[in-house]
Amino acid sequence: MQKSKILYRFMLTIAVGFIVYVITINFFVDPQAERFLSHKINLKHPLNKPVWLNVMYVHVVCASIAMAAGAVNFATKVQTHYRRAHRAIGYVYFGAILVVVLTSGYMAPYATGGKLNSVPLNLLSMLWTAMTVIAIVKIRRKQRIAHRNWMIRSYAFCYTNLCIHAITYVVHQGFGLSYTHSYTIGVYGAILFLLLAAEVVIRVVFGQSGKGRPMQP
Repeated sequence: MQKSKILYRFMLTIAVGFIVYVITINFFVDPQAERFLSHKINLKHPLNKPVWLNVMYVHVVCASIAMAAGAVNFATKVQTHYRRAHRAIGYVYFGAILVVVLTSGYMAPYATGGKLNSVPLNLLSMLWTAMTVIAIVKIRRKQRIAHRNWMIRSYAFCYTNLCIHAITYVVHQGFGLSYTHSYTIGVYGAILFLLLAAEVVIRVVFGQSGKGRPMQP
């Protein structure tokens, strides 16, 4: 079995599992986000909970759409046999990202840990948008390999929330650090990990030149 096929199935499993998890937690188990908000102490900006919750709901839905759309568009059959659908899904992905970035901009000032975490999260939003725009420019110029590589870099950041909370959990529960300090490590660790993970996928799965075959469903 090709490395790309193994990677695609692994990625798809994580994407589906995480989407189901975040929808279940945020809309059914803890719709008021009481557990998450309990960690937001000493905020410099007063939090309007009803507004914050509505923004959070939009953020979760659009992040899930982006994750699902990106996963579908990496499938070889979609790329080769359904190009119009591939293009349409790509724009859905881009639109969903823009909404995620806008909602992140609202939520960032209320980030656990304050400005130490809100600044890198805002920078991440700008970087994510830039990577996606570059990917669009590359495909408009018929540079398919470059387009795919930039989309891999962009899509990696769909897993930001997953990585932040996974690292936070390990550090908080495993090493006994406070939740705030653990969350800060999670933010910086997730950004670094996802940047490196995208480059590893490009070079290992598709070869050093990044010119290998597309992912296989």
